[in-house]
Amino acid sequence: MTSNHDATTTPTTEELEALFVNNPLLARIESHLGRFNPIRVMRMERMEIRHSAILAWLLDPAESHGLEDKFLKAFLGEALRGQSGLGAPSALDVARADLRDTVIRREWQHIDVFIHSVSNGWGFVIENKYDSRQHEGQLSKYLDRVHAGLGSEADDLIVRGIFLTLHDEEPADVRYAPINYETICRLLPRFVQQGSDLLTAEVRTFLRHYIEILEEEVGMSTDQSEMEKLAKQLYRDHKKVLDFVMEHGSGSDFSIAAESVLGEEPDHLGTFEVDGQKFRFHHLDYKMLSFLPESWYQGFAGDKFEWKGCENWWAGYPLIAWLQLWPNADGTSGLIGIYGEVGPLTEYEFRRDLIHSIQSAGEAIGKKRIKFQRAAAEEGKRYSKFLKENFIEIKDVQDAEEIADGIRKLLKRFEPEFEAVGKVVPNFKKYGYADE
Repeated sequence: MTSNHDATTTPTTEELEALFVNNPLLARIESHLGRFNPIRVMRMERMEIRHSAILAWLLDPAESHGLEDKFLKAFLGEALRGQSGLGAPSALDVARADLRDTVIRREWQHIDVFIHSVSNGWGFVIENKYDSRQHEGQLSKYLDRVHAGLGSEADDLIVRGIFLTLHDEEPADVRYAPINYETICRLLPRFVQQGSDLLTAEVRTFLRHYIEILEEEVGMSTDQSEMEKLAKQLYRDHKKVLDFVMEHGSGSDFSIAAESVLGEEPDHLGTFEVDGQKFRFHHLDYKMLSFLPESWYQGFAGDKFEWKGCENWWAGYPLIAWLQLWPNADGTSGLIGIYGEVGPLTEYEFRRDLIHSIQSAGEAIGKKRIKFQRAAAEEGKRYSKFLKENFIEIKDVQDAEEIADGIRKLLKRFEPEFEAVGKVVPNFKKYGYADE
């Protein structure tokens, strides 16, 4: 962009007034951004230890939330669903059990959360990875510590591991069942809505605040999606003024870096190219760039069809890809991750077969960077990520040039995976429907 402006690019007083004086769209966006959320106010949303504390509170049947063992059983059931290969207890065992005697321990033996049901003889080690990554041998060590810490009390105890992640990382120890925060986002609203006779007003309010935080983190916020639509409408209506503000104001280092890679931000599903690869643009904000590789877009027949269950999800297609910046707790360094995800398709067979085809395509190219979590294709699952080894370290999250370089490297690294998936996508065009 140039810094020289003439009358055709500098907004008039009338144009500025149209945007900033009594603009209903702007007022709605301001209201959304200004909502009070104590978790965000206290800067707790990125603190892994705080998420572990909230989880431990929800899981404890004796705690003040009023849910008894209902959330505990739902959480364990989802983690163990489709994990019969781990042995007992299974998800069905949990569903039939009385877990009201369960004891929850926080940071015991350096374990994030330990669940101990004495009457059932079960123990569950929860390793919570909200921002950090697992270390070599870490998961196995925690399982060993249970028996050492409990002594003879653990002689007949069946101990299982649960690996809870924000990034959908596969546990290094096969004795751990994976579960992600998206699942918690689906479980908690059910209790808020159905448990109104059990929950106090204070508990319901707190859970709504917590759900809001998680939904924004995992990209499931309907409010956020609505605000993005309003923002796009606002930009279309006041493009000249907002372009002027953005050029003379400040943007996030991630968005600045992404714009340098994009060249000029394309229209919705417009084409952009990086090092010979073509993509379709979906969305850019201060920490995320979402897109469809061209082969995925064309494989799904472009904009000819809609897809049941995905109409309001990301770009509306069964698949999406995105890049995201994750600052570390030190506020200086961080990670850039690249993701591919299968969305909440209504037709189970379509979703199952698409996941199996993508997995087979990854195996065919001889790499291990396409891998779904266990039970991803089970009925009832809605969101399934599949790119692994998908992070690049960033030394300075305020260095737009370093971020742009990381974006290019990740797009280049995963070119074979994008193309492999693109080859199987056309097999599923039969599931699309034309919007009348």
